Amino acid sequence: MPLDLHEFGAKLSRYRNQLELSVAEVSTATGIPEERMQSLEGGTATPSGDEVLILADFFKCDYRFFVSNERLAPFEQTENLYRRYKDEFSKEDRWRVQEFLFLCECEEFLIEALKRPRGDFRYEPEGKYFKGHAEDAAARLRRHFGYGDDSVPNVYGDFRSIGFHVFRRRLDNSNISGLTVRHPYAGPCLLVNYSEDAYRQRFTAAHEAAHALMDKDEILVSFSQWDKKDLVEIRANTFASRYLLPPSLLEHLPVTTWNQTEVLRWAIKLKVSTSALAIGLKESRKIDDAKYKELIQARVTQDFKIDPELEGLAAKSLERKTILLKRGLSFFYVSLCFDAMSEGFITNAKAAEMLMVGENELSELAELFHVRTAVND
Repeated sequence: MPLDLHEFGAKLSRYRNQLELSVAEVSTATGIPEERMQSLEGGTATPSGDEVLILADFFKCDYRFFVSNERLAPFEQTENLYRRYKDEFSKEDRWRVQEFLFLCECEEFLIEALKRPRGDFRYEPEGKYFKGHAEDAAARLRRHFGYGDDSVPNVYGDFRSIGFHVFRRRLDNSNISGLTVRHPYAGPCLLVNYSEDAYRQRFTAAHEAAHALMDKDEILVSFSQWDKKDLVEIRANTFASRYLLPPSLLEHLPVTTWNQTEVLRWAIKLKVSTSALAIGLKESRKIDDAKYKELIQARVTQDFKIDPELEGLAAKSLERKTILLKRGLSFFYVSLCFDAMSEGFITNAKAAEMLMVGENELSELAELFHVRTAVND
């Protein structure tokens, strides 16, 4: 089927507008002359193969999306997202969302290429009791992983193992905790705002996982300030709370003798905030209002809020991997890229593209992960 030039141009224009870019900015970034860009968007010029690849690389999407009406991309979802929340996403945050979706699509390709196993866990809510859905789903998922009452979940590893793509990227808007996208190719994609502290990020990851498990919307944004009557958000918050702090654990805690020192000790042990722990205890009727108000005055300091993906690392690895996390790259994803490169599924250049680094940086990353890059592609 010949390329529909008007459809191709419309995709270019719509992507550019989603990312709040001018034609001149795209021209400067891609090296495609401005007049040529205008002709491509207007559907009056046929793109060369190189131009298609350059534009796909720039917009962080599969080139087949541009040349085929059948190739799917999270295009409509993001367009609806920015139409609905126009003032919530800065120009920089729109780029971060675009890169996040690119990483999710790459990760799905890598998992399929490497034939990595994924756990089978599904949950279909029944009835209209949203909090009941959350409680049931959290209990079932904990059983799925064989957790005991006092087990601390490996949040990011858990959700990746059942097929969710989880990435953490810094967003300018601190009111956005995270978002969930049902990518037409990659499936459930969870973005956690890396600007939040380590404990809050764990909660947000569980919150977004609840949306992926129980909500059918193609895209959902979670705000730190939200409508307290929103049943979908109540369900997601309840799931996160029950997954991290199961009622069976709260039931057996000796809270009658607790003071602020003791609540801090347990909060650090369970990797949750004192507020989350106190709320769970209050909802379980283990403490009264007076004890609740006393316990929430304690605050876990940042020194104790160690990122679960950085625990136990030597100083050099800690520094390097912290930089990776700040760039929005998980160790899980980076390892997949190097495994695929080592096994010949992708070239050095493709690995660099997937990691959004130059080839010199690729060599540095390879050294960090104790792998050797090929001399030539």
